[in-house]
Amino acid sequence: MKILPIMIGIVVLLILFVLGGALYTVHETETVILTQFGRPVGEPVTEPGLHFKTPFVQEVNRLEKRILEWDGDPTEMPTKDKMYISVDTFARWRISDPSTYFVKLGSERRALSRLEDIIGSEVRTAIAGHELIEVVRSDKDRELPPNQTAEGTTASVQQKATRGRMALQQDILNAAAPKLTDLGIELLDVRIKRVNYNQNVVGNIYQRMISERQQIAQRFRSEGEGEAARINGRRGRDLRKVESEAYKRVQELQGEADAEASRIYAEAYNQSTEAQDFYGFLKTLDTYRTILGKQTSMILSTNSELFELLERSKR
Repeated sequence: MKILPIMIGIVVLLILFVLGGALYTVHETETVILTQFGRPVGEPVTEPGLHFKTPFVQEVNRLEKRILEWDGDPTEMPTKDKMYISVDTFARWRISDPSTYFVKLGSERRALSRLEDIIGSEVRTAIAGHELIEVVRSDKDRELPPNQTAEGTTASVQQKATRGRMALQQDILNAAAPKLTDLGIELLDVRIKRVNYNQNVVGNIYQRMISERQQIAQRFRSEGEGEAARINGRRGRDLRKVESEAYKRVQELQGEADAEASRIYAEAYNQSTEAQDFYGFLKTLDTYRTILGKQTSMILSTNSELFELLERSKR
């Protein structure tokens, strides 16, 4: 009688143990693949909730259903113009075919290793096929009017990007995505996070950049000096033209004034003989004021009209 309750308890525990091994839960962010003796059985379980499996024989393997990230290590690689740079990339991916993914990769660590190999290879191929300016610029340059140099020739201020980094990232995505599809992975996006120069050549690169900017600045200064010379030339020419026209107008006005004054004098002093003599007398006095001063010494001939006028003034 004492053994019966013990036996019943053992049976209940065995039943609970078997039921515990036969039940499992699936989260809404997970996909479950059941394996039996290491091989997948049945279809992947994607419905969240409580599910059953064969106890002690089948195992539950959980795969992430959400978008996952891959963050590669910075890698040094050469560009088309032989510039060594360190490129740091990252990507976003997800498991598109859980069965294929589990069979070929099995775990996220192996998946990240394959992503490193495939994406890293495509990044090196894309960088090696383009010049540095294409990697640095996010997009191709806008069309800008050409700069006119002092000699009249057109010159570009800086090297232009024809495609840009966004196009390179799309090339990497298009090249790597088909290779990952066979592994049950959908590659969603690839981005270049950071681009750094090789530390061994940073000094030379900066020096070359400084030299290029100095050449550009010198060209701008030359163009400015040439334009200033043209402006100063036009200003001097316009100033001389204005002064010439003003001087001409002044002379015209003075001539008109002298003519008008002469006309008024003629009208005033031609009215009678006495007026004419008086006008001659006034002009003579004006002549005296002009040629004679306090310290003036003159030697005149007796036949001189000026001598006669002076002699006449004594009477």
